[in-house]
Amino acid sequence: MSQSSLFKSRRFLPFFLTQFLGAFNDNIFKNTLMLLIAYSAISQLEMDINVVLNLAAGLFILPFFLFSGIAGQITDISEKSRLMRRIKLAEILIMLLAAAGFLLQQYFYLLGILFLMGTQSTFFGPAKYAILPQHLKDTELVGGNAIVEMGTFVAILLGTIGAGLIMQFDARITIVSVTVIGLSILGYLASRSIPLAPAGSDAIKISFNPLSSSIELVKTVRKNRAIYLAIMAISWFWFLGAAYLTQFPNFSIASLNGDASLVTLLLALFTVGIGLGSMMCESLSRSCIELGIVPVGALGLSVFGIDLYFAVPSMPAEQISWSQFLSDSGNWRLLFDLTAVGLFGGIFIVPLYAYVQARSEESYRARTIAVINIMNALFMVGSAIAGIIFLGVLELSIPDFFLVLAIMNLVVCAYVFYQVDEFALRFVIWLLTHMMYRVRSYQLNHIPEQGAAVIVCNHVSYVDALLIAGASPRPVRFVMDHQIFKSRFLGWFFRLAKAIPIAPEFKDKQVFTRAFDSISEALDSEELVCIFPEGKLTRSGKMNEFRTGIEKILQRNPVPVIPLSLTGLWGSVFSHRGGPAFTRLPKRFWSKVSIDAGEAVKPESATAELLYQRVFELHSRRKQNCG
Repeated sequence: MSQSSLFKSRRFLPFFLTQFLGAFNDNIFKNTLMLLIAYSAISQLEMDINVVLNLAAGLFILPFFLFSGIAGQITDISEKSRLMRRIKLAEILIMLLAAAGFLLQQYFYLLGILFLMGTQSTFFGPAKYAILPQHLKDTELVGGNAIVEMGTFVAILLGTIGAGLIMQFDARITIVSVTVIGLSILGYLASRSIPLAPAGSDAIKISFNPLSSSIELVKTVRKNRAIYLAIMAISWFWFLGAAYLTQFPNFSIASLNGDASLVTLLLALFTVGIGLGSMMCESLSRSCIELGIVPVGALGLSVFGIDLYFAVPSMPAEQISWSQFLSDSGNWRLLFDLTAVGLFGGIFIVPLYAYVQARSEESYRARTIAVINIMNALFMVGSAIAGIIFLGVLELSIPDFFLVLAIMNLVVCAYVFYQVDEFALRFVIWLLTHMMYRVRSYQLNHIPEQGAAVIVCNHVSYVDALLIAGASPRPVRFVMDHQIFKSRFLGWFFRLAKAIPIAPEFKDKQVFTRAFDSISEALDSEELVCIFPEGKLTRSGKMNEFRTGIEKILQRNPVPVIPLSLTGLWGSVFSHRGGPAFTRLPKRFWSKVSIDAGEAVKPESATAELLYQRVFELHSRRKQNCG
């Protein structure tokens, strides 16, 4: 199902409308309140405007620290559609109280309402992300997350613009009161159509101690290092996003001499960029949860962030509007860079959310999402502190600050990718499968979503394992020749992929024995293992006889066997057609490759001869279909 098709599905559309209307309402309320305070209420509050604005931001973020742990626990033991309806009813009540505050012009009271809105968002967040894997297929999860992220940033943009428009009317108090109540009611009505999403767990004793529950959640999630570092990467994105969004007004005034309309243009381009990048993720990842594009997003964030520094034009003598700024082609580079930063930010963030959702245990998924909210809040506070230090204490200009952010991003992301092998592995695989091959997969649903299994496949080229790894919905452990495993140039990569080296028994009995022990350990751990039973690359384009090693594996670990066929690689640069690979020019550099999976074969029936026949049939059928 494509991203656009999700909008036609009851599994997604009511949920999307519910979260979009909630985010839009948050931003209408927050931005209108800030503008009212800045332009008409600051004398009533008798406080410095900067103190009030920072206090407001803190009051909205504070609930994420206090209540995320409790929210995650409650979500995991709740039927999520019912929980969402209750949260949306709470939003209606909060907005009724907000309307009273606006009409009575009680701004200290409205700051308290801001805290309640933050609390409502805190409880909605875990339910919002935990419900997606229950309603969407794995192949829809990236597209669904892309739409959610796009919707969130569009809501931020529309809320900012909408607040500005409301402030232009004399009846602004009445308009904002009616608007926030109306949006909250619409959100509740949309939530009534969200399908049921059963509780993930029923064995949780809820801790209502805000601090201890949050700390305990973070400690638990840290035990899964890969998920925890993915969460850190997500929060780092919100650090960057908050830094950019916070500085746009001052950047427009102090560096570009623009009016308020130019701020809106910068925000709009940044938001459009994130939306475009988010929506591109599905095609870039071929509807799979593809961590390989995360480094692409990280690199783009830094490259265009650095270029943004050099693209800042000289400041005009007179203040200019967005149209005047846009009419000067010398400014287009800056606008392009800003859009590109947003675009690569979308590519960076969407696969990470999908990865955390898919890899989290269902019984603990909402609490894992709650940790994201906690860390996002911490990083956004850190972003504000960084702005104070670099812009206030060190007295850097805003373009200088943007340059520092871009360089920091390189360092932070390099650390995360180094710590989590899967990022680097998937990046290499993604580059290979997109630069040299056009890969199409068929019936990979035969590969079990969980549990041990062995994949058997024909062996055509030196990159067979990488192509299978790129297509597989699960990580795969590959068994490969020990000499290739020890390659000076690629050995590091095979170790990164946790490949299992093997040698013929008559050549190296120790390596042979250790390989079968490693295969058995992997299957005992319910991993996927892939072997190439031919034992060598084809030199004729035809399949070689399957050796009986697969039978030896199944004697120790009787698990299902998935036949797999690779078609279209014969004649590519890494195959032996026309002579040994790498010794002659290939006939083509961009091969059309098909990967076909067949139905699982029961271990008691899986002989080398039968598996050869199953793979041969898949291979022959695909070649006939391709003409």
